[in-house]
Amino acid sequence: PCRSVLTVACEQTEVLLFDPISSKHIKTLSEAHEDCVNNIRFLDNRLFATCSDDTTIALWDLRKLNTKVCTLHGHTSWVKNIEYDTNTRLLVTSGFDGNVIIWDTNRCTEDGCPHKKFFHTRFLMRMRLTPDCSKMLISTSSGYLLILHDLDLNKSLEVGSYPILRARRTTSSSDITSSGSSGPRAVGSPCHQNESGPLSEKHMSRSSQREGGCPRNSLEVLTPEVPGERDRGNCITSLQLHPKGWATLLRCSSNTDDQEWTCVYEFQEGAPVRPVAPRCSLRLTHCIEEANVGRGYIKELCFSPDGRMISSPHGFGIRLLGFDAHCSELVDCLPKEASPLKEIRSLYSHNDVVLTTKFSPTHCQIASGCLSGRVSLYQPKF
Repeated sequence: PCRSVLTVACEQTEVLLFDPISSKHIKTLSEAHEDCVNNIRFLDNRLFATCSDDTTIALWDLRKLNTKVCTLHGHTSWVKNIEYDTNTRLLVTSGFDGNVIIWDTNRCTEDGCPHKKFFHTRFLMRMRLTPDCSKMLISTSSGYLLILHDLDLNKSLEVGSYPILRARRTTSSSDITSSGSSGPRAVGSPCHQNESGPLSEKHMSRSSQREGGCPRNSLEVLTPEVPGERDRGNCITSLQLHPKGWATLLRCSSNTDDQEWTCVYEFQEGAPVRPVAPRCSLRLTHCIEEANVGRGYIKELCFSPDGRMISSPHGFGIRLLGFDAHCSELVDCLPKEASPLKEIRSLYSHNDVVLTTKFSPTHCQIASGCLSGRVSLYQPKF
């Protein structure tokens, strides 16, 4: 968080540490895990967590990198995502076993942390918490986006224990005005308890119907609109949140993996107008088609710290994208209908497919990493 260390997760069990100012290599954790390292998350300026295809999460201290603080066991498949609630000091992880697990870092020992399964869904790809930790978003390989509203991480969600809001496709402004009185169709849920058919009004909780609002951990199931994909399936491969909590950023690929898009969806707050009306918390505002180089590999994109720009892997480089040509705030340039993202600058410095990119949280600097293992740092000239 203080930008003193850049950490890099590698395919072959390694974690690399660099000084992002001098670009000097600090240390290599050569056997950080027993399989591919997938994600790294700093909990504060010294403690960070790594997750791996070996099904474990490891905690590390920058002051003592020769040994792990502890190893966390609980997932049964590849662990792909790590989030952290700074208010409760709860670590949140998700994996391809479909589980979201909560870890109590307040009570860590050398043997691990107390943990519990918080949520489960099929086809889980990525999980994120909004900056204020009021919502959890989960993307799936089947094209669904799940949103848990008014989040309470201290309450485990067993099958059938949470209220389900009616699911629907996200809309643009034109869809809202043209949908008519019949309304959009509901879609089936990826959760196990709803395999038999689409969601309907009877699944809504009594408290939601009575009060017209959302009780704690209400589940909303959406199929985000993707340009050109209205009648085709898609996979949500990358999921990020706007730093001010205004929007979510998705990288989507078609079911045939021949097209990719970067899409921005604005959060639409507030309860449904009518308790029985379908809820839709997201609206597509901006999108752009991406170069589909490196099929089968997930490309991780990101917002800048102020939320005005997006850095997106694009072939052998990255593209800097804005909501308009002047890099305005999203709230200052919300279109009536979904508009193209503006390409501000393209940077190409790799000899292989770029898979990930990240802005420095405190400085004008961007890092990108490609399939062959090269890491590039970019800094603007003023």
